[in-house]
Amino acid sequence: MPEEFVSEEITPAPKTADARAMAAGEPGLPRRFTWRDREFTVADVLEKWKDTGRCKSGADESYVRKHWFRIRTTTGEEMTIYFDRQPRSRKRTARWWLYAVTPRSPSG
Repeated sequence: MPEEFVSEEITPAPKTADARAMAAGEPGLPRRFTWRDREFTVADVLEKWKDTGRCKSGADESYVRKHWFRIRTTTGEEMTIYFDRQPRSRKRTARWWLYAVTPRSPSG
């Protein structure tokens, strides 16, 4: 099944963040989250990577902008989600986003 672009906020379930990642200074991937009034549980992390960008003040440094995760849920969907370290505006306070989803196959 083809991947569908979503780009919508997700709501992490309280107290489900990966504490080990947080202790290492990374965002704690939530083990459960809600999207479109439905709760999903992470079964597997299939891949993870980071986006970096140059310092906005002109310094010669790079910073991590987003942490990406490709996951499989317990109900079989594959999802690409990300943590936005620096939301673009003060109005945009959401940090966790669902970028894309591949629905589970009808046979599985």
